[in-house]
Amino acid sequence: MTPPRLCARLVLAAVSVSAILLVDSFGVLAGRAPMIIDDAAQLCGGALAAASCAWTARRASGVERAWRWRIAIGMAGWSAGQLIWSWYQIVAQTPLPSPSWADVGYLTLPVFGCLALLSIAAGSLEERGRDRDCPRRAAGDRAVLCSWLVLVLDGLIVVGSLLVLTWTTALGAVVKAGAPTRAAFAVAIAYPVTDLILVVMVILLLATRPLPQRLRPQLVLFGLGLVGLAGSDSVFAYLVASGADTMPPIANAGFIAGPVLIMLAALTPRGPAGHPPEVPSARRVGWAHLLLPYLPLVGTGAFVLGGALTGRRVGTFEAYVGVALVVLVVLRQMITLVDNRILLEQFSEAQRRLHHQAHHDALSGLPNRALFRERLAQACDSRRPGGLPVVLLFIDLDDFKLVNDSLGHDVGDVVLRAVAQRLRSCVDDRDLVARLGGDEFGVLIEHGFARPGEAGERVLAALREPFEVVGRPFTIGASVGAAVADGSEPDLTADALLRRADAAMYSGKRRGKGLFVTYGQDAVDASHDPALPGLLAEALSGDGDAGLDVHYQPIVRIADGQRLAVEALARWTHPVIGSVPAPVFVAIAERTGLIGRLDDFVLDRACRDLAGHLAEYGGDVTVHVNISASRLGEPDVELAADDCLSRHALAPHHLVLEVTESSRIPDPAAAVRSARRLRGMGIRLALDDFGTGYSTLALLRELPLDIIKLDRSLTDIVDGAATGLPPDALCRAVVSIADEMGIMVVAEGVETGEQVAALSRMGCRYAQGHRYGRPAPFDAVFAGGGHQPPGATDEQTSAGARVPARTRDLGVAWTEGD
Repeated sequence: MTPPRLCARLVLAAVSVSAILLVDSFGVLAGRAPMIIDDAAQLCGGALAAASCAWTARRASGVERAWRWRIAIGMAGWSAGQLIWSWYQIVAQTPLPSPSWADVGYLTLPVFGCLALLSIAAGSLEERGRDRDCPRRAAGDRAVLCSWLVLVLDGLIVVGSLLVLTWTTALGAVVKAGAPTRAAFAVAIAYPVTDLILVVMVILLLATRPLPQRLRPQLVLFGLGLVGLAGSDSVFAYLVASGADTMPPIANAGFIAGPVLIMLAALTPRGPAGHPPEVPSARRVGWAHLLLPYLPLVGTGAFVLGGALTGRRVGTFEAYVGVALVVLVVLRQMITLVDNRILLEQFSEAQRRLHHQAHHDALSGLPNRALFRERLAQACDSRRPGGLPVVLLFIDLDDFKLVNDSLGHDVGDVVLRAVAQRLRSCVDDRDLVARLGGDEFGVLIEHGFARPGEAGERVLAALREPFEVVGRPFTIGASVGAAVADGSEPDLTADALLRRADAAMYSGKRRGKGLFVTYGQDAVDASHDPALPGLLAEALSGDGDAGLDVHYQPIVRIADGQRLAVEALARWTHPVIGSVPAPVFVAIAERTGLIGRLDDFVLDRACRDLAGHLAEYGGDVTVHVNISASRLGEPDVELAADDCLSRHALAPHHLVLEVTESSRIPDPAAAVRSARRLRGMGIRLALDDFGTGYSTLALLRELPLDIIKLDRSLTDIVDGAATGLPPDALCRAVVSIADEMGIMVVAEGVETGEQVAALSRMGCRYAQGHRYGRPAPFDAVFAGGGHQPPGATDEQTSAGARVPARTRDLGVAWTEGD
């Protein structure tokens, strides 16, 4: 009902009630006519209220239907009591006995009114649980029961406190004077007590319960109607107890206005239009819920105690009510403790559920990449000499894209779930099977197999068995790469081990797919040359056609897709053995001590290519070149950087050195001093692949960094953005921390528009990945080759485009790339 219509009905009701009272009060009619009009108005008001509640209840649902039916019954009983009263007063013209059947009818209203208020309290609680999907929904029955009991007990505490206070001051004498028998006393005390309970419950509901907005106008009008009835009840009881023969017409105003207000409450199905649901703040509701029931209790206790100190005797009724109040308070606290325990259980269950969702894949039910990396890092750190090695399997389904394209993504999801179940059956329950993303799976074996070959062959054998998909057999191939961590390499990181398994899997795909390859053995054999370290050394020396080259991948500004810089990526294609995966030869360089020469090779090539580009086209492009963390702090890094800048006539701000984390920093203090000297030369520093390897938040504080590059394990947040999982939260937290420290953030591994949107929302402004371009020669990157950035014109991405000065914050690096 809109506010104008509601106001019009309120005005009409007020005018009608006022007209009846004026006719009764000013003697316009003579004889018994005013009494007949007065009784008829009360009876018609009650009947109309009952009919309106029943009629609107049939058209409503949920809590609005429940409270209307209860009030319809209550008002029907009240109207029946009024009919009996009118019969005695008008037709029989005899005094109404006390108690009588009229009292039964009148007292029907407080009984069903209390039930109606309880239904509003319970319904609002259930509705709030549905809207918020809050933990209370899981234990709805217990929560509703606690809410009912708390509301009733709070009402009884307040009513009992006020009853003692009013009984001591005036009510006791009035009731005793007009109640010669116990039955009459019970009826006399029932009216003020029940009226007071209803009014207090309405006040408690409005003050301490977060009701939906549409229920508040209904409850306010209903409460005002109860206040009107209670007021006239109180006046009537006082007049009867004091021996008055007649009631002034104004005393019946509540008996007429009360039913009319209740009728308006039933005819008000919704709150004011345009107002969103209003829920009181948790702090306000909490304090009101805590203090409101006890304020009258404290006041009454102080009053009784003061009277006792002054010599006034405490009556029997007051003593009984006082004992009852103590019992009610104890029960109230016990229910509060139970409710708190329920809330604690629900909170713990919600934490467990969120933790499971954060670390498990929604489709397959397997642990996700975050949990897998965590367990892998723990396994690598806890290796003991002479113990079982840590075996890591990296599994990639062959040609899975064809399944999605030909049979649909729904069938693809069925296949992925079936593969997950097969993989679980291949290993011990203590080992870990995870879905790393897409059609990639990982298996971490710490207890079951001492030899990786045994585990790998078991996985391949299990996947070769046909799957039952959409009613027919279906076979899916897979390539499996394995890497082993034993006591021979104590500094081997979880990220490096995962890269080795990935390289082994990739080697198997190059050989024809469906194969199992072990890194360090089969992976080297797959290159058809056991002398791979020697060939790498020869390539780095520049002797002959070694095939070592540098490609570049653009780094862009997310807002407009503008290329701002490139990342240099080492590529090796030997003339005899063919292409060697970057993870393989980078790991070999680290193991054989060639990593410094590889660093210097990429540094020199990147500076040369950038200098040639700037000489021809100008601009302000920067270049990142990776240096191994194990070399940070060595003087040759600073000498090599200064020499390259001098030979190629590059300003220092064109160069950013990225610290990679495939190994630990051997001397952190020396590394910090070296980093400060490099920055003093004008060269800026970046931390590569943040979130993997040995990267910690402490590095952000200790090293003088300008840029951090988020590893793709943190930026692969599409699923997290959709479901609120921790990968999204971790990425957002790192971006926020870096922003607070004045450090720029570049997101790696960006492949989809969903990732771009999620990163942009969390404040990450720069990105790189296949969405913006695959690695290519330097000229191809800036000549429009590869991927065209979304929204960029040919002029913006042409070789002659001028990159904004902001570009100097970014640069280029040489690791295996995205």
